[in-house]
Amino acid sequence: MRSRAFRQVDVFTDVPYRGNPVAVVLEGDGLTDDEMASFARWTNLSETTFLLSPTAEGASGGADYLLRIFTPSGELPFAGHPTLGSCHAWLTAGATPKDADRIVQECGAGLVEIRRDGARLAFAAPPRLREGPLDDALVDRIAAGLGIDRAAIRAHAWVDNGPGWCAVLLRSADDVLALAADFGILGDTKLGVVGPRDDGSGTAFEVRAFFPAAPDADGVVRVGFEDPVTGSLNASVAQWLRDEDEAPASYVAAQGAALQRAGRVHVDDDGERIWVGGDAVTCIAGVVAL
Repeated sequence: MRSRAFRQVDVFTDVPYRGNPVAVVLEGDGLTDDEMASFARWTNLSETTFLLSPTAEGASGGADYLLRIFTPSGELPFAGHPTLGSCHAWLTAGATPKDADRIVQECGAGLVEIRRDGARLAFAAPPRLREGPLDDALVDRIAAGLGIDRAAIRAHAWVDNGPGWCAVLLRSADDVLALAADFGILGDTKLGVVGPRDDGSGTAFEVRAFFPAAPDADGVVRVGFEDPVTGSLNASVAQWLRDEDEAPASYVAAQGAALQRAGRVHVDDDGERIWVGGDAVTCIAGVVAL
């Protein structure tokens, strides 16, 4: 055990404590899988990350670092707000990328490119692993779990880019904010809910993300919860909505209002890739014994 540089970063906000926090261990080399998983359970945040030296394969592809992402119940191949928060922590700690204008992250999903947009960072949305409409039984269960009529769901699709997301589109942002999810009915569904906004607020959509109950590594079942601001979901939702001509090339999505947060996700389709960006602010800086 030794002291390792540590940051806790609030992502998708420039106001501390209004976005989604991620714990970042900047010096992850030498830690075992069990040590990483144990620390992630201890922080009890939705994600805890560890920055390590890129592997030989990643280095040959130009990766600046390897990122491993843990929840209290296991490891993820990719997640959005940990990607941006970890990159922010890496840069503000004084690291220098190989390319001044872009950072390449190696993770379980492969190589993810991150670009600078002024002070804001944005990642290139990874490809969806599963897409297409949901089956009728699942849509019925989602409607029941959200306490709405099935007719209130304008469109639905798999939007899975790693975590297993599916999504539904409602008529309005107000409809999204009025939801009260029943996690017992939703079961194992990882669900994103989206509604358009046209009220002059500067945001085009309201987004909510619901995670199911799941056992952690010790077999203890964690209750279902709502995520404050979710990069991976917003990335795949943007791909879906752009495919369906339901969203402009560039827009800002709001997320977190139901949890007294004020997350803002900046989406930009440059014609080749969709970029998902957000501000980030360091809330805790120091060391941890690990």
